[in-house]
Amino acid sequence: MKKRIAFRKLGRTTSHKWAMLRNMVTSLIKHERIETTLPKAKELRHLADKVVGLGKNGSIHARQRANRIIREKPVLAKLFEILGPRYQDREGGYTRVMKLSHTRAGDNAPMTAIEYFDRPCEIRAARPPPKHLSEVGIEPVIVQQPATPSTTN
Repeated sequence: MKKRIAFRKLGRTTSHKWAMLRNMVTSLIKHERIETTLPKAKELRHLADKVVGLGKNGSIHARQRANRIIREKPVLAKLFEILGPRYQDREGGYTRVMKLSHTRAGDNAPMTAIEYFDRPCEIRAARPPPKHLSEVGIEPVIVQQPATPSTTN
């Protein structure tokens, strides 16, 4: 029976799992959106929300605690200078996990995207309407079927 299981094992040893989660939360802060499998994203969500809470606090002790998780100095600076003030008025739930329509090619694992709320999105230009082939200068080629000989006995 399943009772009070606090964390997912993710098929790894404890040290490997925490190293992987530290790397993933560093990438999440750096890019503000990453794609991963569903169990990893659900486990990462807790750690990412805790780290943003440390960024909101902004004290020296919070910076030391965040430094244990995030090992890159520029990412740590981004946490305290950009993400902390961005979520100052929000009480919790800084991340969202969205299921993607595709699965991983090797083992068909369900893929998800985890991202921070209120992140600045990249604005893409609208695609131009498709041009007709003759406007582009491509003429359609008509291929004629070779005549098949009739078989009469």
